[in-house]
Amino acid sequence: MQRFDRMDAAIDEVLARLGDEIVMAIPLGLGKPNPFVNALYRRIKAEGSRRLKIFTALSLEKPVGKSELEQHFLEPLVERVFADYPDLDYVKDSRAAALPPNIEVHEFFLKTGDYLDNSAAQQAYVSTNYSFVVRDMMALGVNLIAQAVAARPDPTAPEGPPLLSLSCNPDLTLDLIEKMAAAGRPLLRVAVLNEQLPFMGGTALCPARHVDLLIDAPGSSHALFAPPNAAVGWADYAIGLHAASLVPDGGTLQIGIGSLGDAIAQALIVREQNNPAFRHILSSLCPDGSAERELQRFDQGLYGCSEMFVNGFMRLIDAGLLRREVFDDLGLQQLANLGVLGEAPNLSALQALLASGRIASPLHAEDLRFLQHCGLLRTEVRLIGEELHAEGQVFSARLDERSAVQALQPLLGTRWRGGQVMHGGFFLGPRDFYQRLRDLSDEERARIAMTRIGFINELYGDGLASEQLKRAQRVKARFMNTTMQMTLLGAAASDALDPARVVSGVGGQYNFVAMGHALPDARSILMLRATHDNHQGLRSSIVWDCANTTIPRHLRDIVITEYGVADLRGQCDAEVIKRLLAIADSRFQDELLATAKAHGKLAADYQLPERYRANLPATLRERLRPWRNEGLLPDFPFGTDLTADELVIVRTLKKLKHASAHPLELVLMILKSLSGERPVPQAYLERLGLDQANSFKKQFMKRLFAVNL
Repeated sequence: MQRFDRMDAAIDEVLARLGDEIVMAIPLGLGKPNPFVNALYRRIKAEGSRRLKIFTALSLEKPVGKSELEQHFLEPLVERVFADYPDLDYVKDSRAAALPPNIEVHEFFLKTGDYLDNSAAQQAYVSTNYSFVVRDMMALGVNLIAQAVAARPDPTAPEGPPLLSLSCNPDLTLDLIEKMAAAGRPLLRVAVLNEQLPFMGGTALCPARHVDLLIDAPGSSHALFAPPNAAVGWADYAIGLHAASLVPDGGTLQIGIGSLGDAIAQALIVREQNNPAFRHILSSLCPDGSAERELQRFDQGLYGCSEMFVNGFMRLIDAGLLRREVFDDLGLQQLANLGVLGEAPNLSALQALLASGRIASPLHAEDLRFLQHCGLLRTEVRLIGEELHAEGQVFSARLDERSAVQALQPLLGTRWRGGQVMHGGFFLGPRDFYQRLRDLSDEERARIAMTRIGFINELYGDGLASEQLKRAQRVKARFMNTTMQMTLLGAAASDALDPARVVSGVGGQYNFVAMGHALPDARSILMLRATHDNHQGLRSSIVWDCANTTIPRHLRDIVITEYGVADLRGQCDAEVIKRLLAIADSRFQDELLATAKAHGKLAADYQLPERYRANLPATLRERLRPWRNEGLLPDFPFGTDLTADELVIVRTLKKLKHASAHPLELVLMILKSLSGERPVPQAYLERLGLDQANSFKKQFMKRLFAVNL
């Protein structure tokens, strides 16, 4: 491993080793070593003779307002929250349609909605499942991987090289390194130290043999991209509450990022900490009653298994809900599922392991190592022949007789070891989430396993033993994903608005949906808001059909909108349509109903029951308002980086932005603004650059802002 304290010297070395054709893989999200990527990009762009192909996903950029008001508002916020986070040069050039001809950028997951009108990005997008990305990178000829890493001193060799961690992104890196080596193909491996990255252990630890060049240069450490928490709206909370009522105790959970993920996490916390209120909320939301829902508090707790480890999961850990431990040993996991292990190591667990054949009698050396690894026996116990020795005492290692097992009571450990409550492939979240990860104790950190995406997103492919272990760990799984549109026959569009306009990407959604069917007690849950509102006006998100399909209808399972839950599994087409109509916005039900009948999919005399005819935002607000007023469903359940004044300004700017896409609303707003000038706090005007409103445009914007304040 070569070490570099100058970025230009490291770039020289990379170019000397790889020559004129460089195909670079960089992780999605936080794992990108932005300073290194920018230095390499600028060098190749300036020279013009070499070719660079970048393969990645989710390239993050500090927010930039589209309007003058938004730009004024965002400038101090971005400076405070994103600090010295360096934007990626290739992102800037891609947005400006200014990528040089010798550089290509291919992403398999785009920042949501950011490239809808960018032809170059749309053409270069690679549609693939997250778990197939390594295969696809190898097909494109990858010869360089560069990743930001965390470091800490090696306690066994303080003067030697530091311990390295892949931190936020072990997701694809380990698989790529191993598969390239197995194929006998060269891969230059570059690690760039970033002191701001939380150090994660376990699978995320990066052996020195996996690094060719280690860069610790001025500027390589910088602030992490930290999107502030989004406000959780009425529809989000309703969806989150419905979702939380489908999670069984002792189960497995996957959720995503954003306001909907926060809503689910908060709803689960309410279910645990204020169970009577949770039951009352559900009864008000469910026109069919909530008798079939999971309403009880959690006795066993939950286990998280999600490609994205988000702030909501950390809050569930801190609230004590994410506490069902899983183990990396099948025999031990099977006993855990049976409830044999208990809260602490005990002799019953030892006897069960013996009875199941997981350990032998007399104990072998590998048996002792296993028992010590899981914490059942203390680490100081030694096996000599057929005897166990500890602190001057001698015990028989022959455990055929109950008395021999009982005699081992003094050798039991005090707690189970190696158990984990969370498996994640990458993480992303607000600033306080990263700080919480940095502040984890060693014991807390050991319970969170950042690992490869092939383990999380797939059941198959790593051999029968691995599949059996995953199945044993992922009992009663609820895989929750968001989608944009759902057809009345149960197909979902999650990555593109139509075949030509990619919004984001497939990611791991297909895999989790398929896993929801492959595991016997699992369910796939797709969530969407019943309507969406844009420049085309208000539209139903439940449609007759759509041009793009991410999830085919033969994988239909559970669908949630703010108006309820539709269980589609195993249902005929007519019943699927009826159940989706029941959770559609009532303003669109008649049109959808008529279309289904016109296509012969519903009986001509079918009428939607009257109890589903009140699926309207106003009704929803009335049902949830008491609980929001009580503080159980706050706008920001996990805090916000915005000040109170910034929140007021944001809400006002959102009203203006919405009106700008709806002409009638804008006209009414203008007329209202003409009724007289209204007072606006001077600090707000200064923040928006309207304190010196000496032009007609600024006077006009000031009046519009005032009327919406």
